[in-house]
Formats: sequence, C-alpha cells, structure tokens
Amino acid sequence: MAEPETTVTLKEILAQHTVAGELCSPMDKGWVRCYACGHRCKIGPGKEGICKVRFNDGGTLKVPWGYVAGVQVDPVEKKPFFHAYPGSKALSFGMLGCDYHCPYCQNWVTSQALRDPVAVSQPDEVTPEQIVDMAIRTGSSIVTSTYNEPLITSEWGVAVFKAAKQRGLVTSYVSNGNATPEVLDYVQPWLDLYKVDLKGFSQKEYSRLGGSLENVLTTINEVHRRGLWIEIVTLTIPGFNDSDQELTSIAEFIASVSVDIPWHVTAFHQDYKMLEPDPTPVKTLLRAAGIGQKAGLRYIYAGNIPGRVGNWEDTRCPGCSTTVIERQGYRIVKNLVTGGACPKCGTVIPGRWR
Repeated sequence: MAEPETTVTLKEILAQHTVAGELCSPMDKGWVRCYACGHRCKIGPGKEGICKVRFNDGGTLKVPWGYVAGVQVDPVEKKPFFHAYPGSKALSFGMLGCDYHCPYCQNWVTSQALRDPVAVSQPDEVTPEQIVDMAIRTGSSIVTSTYNEPLITSEWGVAVFKAAKQRGLVTSYVSNGNATPEVLDYVQPWLDLYKVDLKGFSQKEYSRLGGSLENVLTTINEVHRRGLWIEIVTLTIPGFNDSDQELTSIAEFIASVSVDIPWHVTAFHQDYKMLEPDPTPVKTLLRAAGIGQKAGLRYIYAGNIPGRVGNWEDTRCPGCSTTVIERQGYRIVKNLVTGGACPKCGTVIPGRWR
C-alpha cells in the first residue's frame, strides 16, 4: 500500500531558507530579543516574532535567507524616488512576511504570506550574486528591497547590498519605517536610499495596522540625520487619513525634519481587505499638495494618477519656479538638473544625481 503524500507547508519551506540572525541578543532560558523592527520581539524557544519569519530555534534566532518571492525591474520613479537618479532602472526584489497587517496592502500576497492562508507566494532559491547579475543584465543601476517589509529581512538585504556595492550599484529600501537604532546601524553602511510610508498621524490608525506612529517618526528623523536620501509617501485614504488636520500634521512634521524631503501623496484604490471606501479623488490629492506647500515643503508630488494632477508630477526649482524635471507618470520627459542644481538660477536641488 502506497504511503500517503505529505504536504509541506510554506512555513516549513521557509524554515529551510534561514541562517542565524545577527540583529538579536540572547536572553535567559533560551529566549532571544530581536532588533530587526520596532516591535523588538522577545521570542521564546520554538516561537516566532510578530513578522512570522524570524523564529527561535533552540535559542538561535533564525532569519530569512537565500530566496526571493518576487523580482521585477521598475523605473526608480515607481518606488517612488523622484530625486534619486531620474530615469534609472531599479531591480526590485522581495521576500515574505511583514511586521504590519495593513488591510489595504497592495503587496499582501508576499507580505501576509504566513499570516493569511489566502496569501500564497512560493520562494525561489537565489544567491546575492545572482540578484546582482540580474540587475547588471537588465541595465539596472539600483537594487531595491521591497514587496515585503525589508527591515525584517535585513540580514539578507545587507548580503545582497554588499554584492551590489562591489559592482558599483545603488541600494535602497522601500519600508514602513518601523525601525530600530540597531537595524539602522546595521544597514546604513550598505544603504543609499530609504523610502518611508508615513501612513497617517494618529496612533489609533497605526494600531489598526499593527504599528507605532512614534517609531516611524523617530525613523524618519534618524534616516535623515544619518545622511541617507529619504523620500516619504502617504497613501491618502478617504475617511482614514485625508482630513485637513491630519494632512497638515503630516506635512508640518516632515517640514520640521527638512523642507527638502520630497513628500508623495498617492491615491488609494480598493485592495486586499479594504474594499471600501471609493478610490481617492483627484481633488483630495490636489488639496493635500496645497497643504504641503502651505507647510513650507519644497517638493510635493501627487502620484499614481498620471496626467490628472497638473504639474504636481514635476520637480520645480524653489528659487525661480523653473520646471527642472518633467514627468508623465513614471516616465521622464525632460531632466534639466545640472550638477545637482537648477540650470537657470543655480539653486541646489537636493537629491542624488548622476
């Protein structure tokens, strides 16, 4: 009689793609403390952290390694970075898992893979060098850790970035910003660009997502202080974070860190578990952009509805109002930035330029 087939679970598959973590410290009785994200989980033997992908195996913290669950070549503007190497290609790679559980997540198939049985995404084995080879082969000058939360897979991210740096590539994180000083210390030597999702300005809202507003605000301050290039995105959701008061609080906070940090206000559409409300109307993005301008921000972008937001897709010189970069969606139509400055008046345009 044939033996019944055994089904290998995704959790079991991922457990085979791990190494001993570095972002942790031992505790009594075989427990470990993880520092990869702001939850700073205390993890007992045989247990996992909030992210579901970092777990305690006999007193050793095991962390994701040696696979990707998604790879794609995108324009860097899609990350979005508007002030970093305009027109460049970014090889985006991601793993599985997240420390948040946002009901509107647009990458939920990867980010919620061990939290939601409907989210199933199979890992493909790969080495850091193979990812970098793929970037070179596709003409990508940037490699980006994204799709899931990169902080919780930082050991793998750093391994890829070390290989990328040896080949002269730029590196970036697309993150929820729920970091710790320890993880920022760990990634900083190998990281160039950092995009943070500032999802609102209320701890009540952040609690619904599984996060901490204060952690994100601290991360934004820290990333800027450390000299990494940072851009901030707020997905503007009707009835969730689109009031004048909340948008003003977000804009004024960013301005308090630096008026030169680009702020992207983007449109919500129904996804995952948030099938209401209606998609964000254009007028809301235009209102948010005006609020950002009133707060003193110099670079505000209304995104992901190309051609419908006037010149809020473009970069304008704060000195003379010349359009120095013109965009249509993620496509660069014109780039006049010369030596990091406006060609007309010489005003420096902050960012990372060729």
